[in-house]
Amino acid sequence: MKIWAVSNQKGGVGKTTTVVSLGSLLSEWGFRTLLVDLDPHGSLTSYFKMNPDEIEFGVYNLFQDTGQKKKNISPKPYIVKTRFEGLSVLPASTAIATLDRQVASLGGMGLVISNALKQVADEFDYVIIDSPPMLGILMINALAACEHLIIPSLSEHLALKGLERMLNTIQMVYKSKKIFSPYTIVPTIFDQRTNAAQESLTILRQKYPKHIWKSVIPVDTKIRDASVKGIPAPIYDPGSKAVEAYADLLELLLHEKTEDKKMAIN
Repeated sequence: MKIWAVSNQKGGVGKTTTVVSLGSLLSEWGFRTLLVDLDPHGSLTSYFKMNPDEIEFGVYNLFQDTGQKKKNISPKPYIVKTRFEGLSVLPASTAIATLDRQVASLGGMGLVISNALKQVADEFDYVIIDSPPMLGILMINALAACEHLIIPSLSEHLALKGLERMLNTIQMVYKSKKIFSPYTIVPTIFDQRTNAAQESLTILRQKYPKHIWKSVIPVDTKIRDASVKGIPAPIYDPGSKAVEAYADLLELLLHEKTEDKKMAIN
């Protein structure tokens, strides 16, 4: 089982869209795929028409049960099969926003997701984690569990600043926790018609030549339409430009040799 995480501390960069699109493509290509929602906003959960305010069993319960029972808990009872073949979700309730305040009482919680996923390693080929936009116990869990980090980034000035903060954050976490994973920066929602986007993309490629994906995910209204319907874009419109780009990205991720987890952030 391979575990990827998608993360950025700036919102509106296509993080959940990236999780859903890659996950849906994986399942369509025959891989048993699990999507894990660790974002208190619950966007991934909402995408599949589940209300984060009404979730009775999910990520929050997994943390609670692990802390109370002081042992690794299987996430299997909390996993929901979607109506799309081969695609399952571990949903989030809004209650996970309170976990950071409970860490002291629950005990060490940094490896809850990593240890839980080991319990279902034989049931899934790929896991993609939708990470929270802020540093805390949930992001630490995502970084500790993943073998490859995917960082969506807009091609605009403010997004570049947000990317710098994100890379500083993961460097700090990796050094303190002694966990390291390779990462790929993915330019998303790219509008080739604007000079600002073109200029920012050039800066991204110059600044992070070893880590930035060679292509981009273009602006595509089909992505928004698919989200409204609660249908992954690769199923809603497999021929759309964004879906074709995500397929190219997935090909790279699947065939890229997984470096050891000591790869430095630089």
